[in-house]
Amino acid sequence: MATAEDVRRIATGLPRTVERLVRDRVKFNVGRIVYLALSRDEQTLGFAFPKEERAALVESEPGKFSLPGKGDMRYHWVHLRLAAVDVDELRELIVDGWRMVVPKKVAAEYDQAHGVDQDGS
Repeated sequence: MATAEDVRRIATGLPRTVERLVRDRVKFNVGRIVYLALSRDEQTLGFAFPKEERAALVESEPGKFSLPGKGDMRYHWVHLRLAAVDVDELRELIVDGWRMVVPKKVAAEYDQAHGVDQDGS
């Protein structure tokens, strides 16, 4: 079971990530772009995810993932129940969300430093 502390540890280890407190919610940005946001109770994580793939993700595991509220549907965003994932899966989701907001060069440098193949595996 993943926790908010796992989110913090993983996210703050990624290049250019900054943790901020916005209206009593912990958010993680690269520049001005938020790619992770913990709920106030720190039980749910909103994260960057391709819009065109999120319906399939939620349908595949509705006990784990959910769509954002109506006002946030315009963003590349989905929600995750932290208790439903382990730390390895959480890391994968966070890194994939981070990849969406950093320059390709930064992601490539990260991949090289961590022995990740070009396809992200």
